[in-house]
Amino acid sequence: MIIFPAIDIKDGKCVRLVRGDFNHITSYKSTPLEQAKIYYQSGFKYIHIVDLDGALKGKSFNSKSVKEIIKHIKIKIQVGGGIRTIEDVDNWLKSGVDKVIIGTAAVEDVGMLKTACVEFKGKIAVSLDVKDGFIYLSGWKRKTNILAEDFVKKIENLGVSRIIFTDINKDGTKKGPNIKDTIELSNKVKIPFIISGGISSIEDIKKIKSLNSSNIEGVIVGKSIYDGDIKINELAEQI
Repeated sequence: MIIFPAIDIKDGKCVRLVRGDFNHITSYKSTPLEQAKIYYQSGFKYIHIVDLDGALKGKSFNSKSVKEIIKHIKIKIQVGGGIRTIEDVDNWLKSGVDKVIIGTAAVEDVGMLKTACVEFKGKIAVSLDVKDGFIYLSGWKRKTNILAEDFVKKIENLGVSRIIFTDINKDGTKKGPNIKDTIELSNKVKIPFIISGGISSIEDIKKIKSLNSSNIEGVIVGKSIYDGDIKINELAEQI
């Protein structure tokens, strides 16, 4: 199982939200590059990065910070936030990221998602941000009437490399992930799933690792690292 320590970037700073609420935002002292170095030096092979300004505004705002990480650290990066076009995907892959995460654009334009999966085989991840079963878009600001269950079935055969499933009700709360709903959704398709939102302890990680689900590829850990609830060396032992 892959453990993805997270870096969420807003205005060039590492931040974390609670339930996607930009009115409940915490900034941290480490720069994105400094935080990435901590992860790399601790032995992690992957990082999950989200450009929160990009997610809100529909275009990349923090590419400079991400490219600094790419330049200085040899680590596999999956990046999302504000990626709306094939050109956006192409630019990120040329810059050296491992996978590109498409969220809002994937839901609004399945044709574009299909094209991306064909042109960049094995490099496209889809982010599903879900609250009470329904998908939310644009940095979790817009609710749709699309059920996550219906959407994953719709995209099952397009060639998506992984789905990042975030329960908005759990994200940033450190109250434990929504394992039940993630497992139920992942069992409906053959696309690998990444669990995101609510990780509170090493016990959560161990529980996910012990799941008898071949479709759970990994887990994203964010706020609990920054706040010290999960010690980075203890998390690294779970790699």
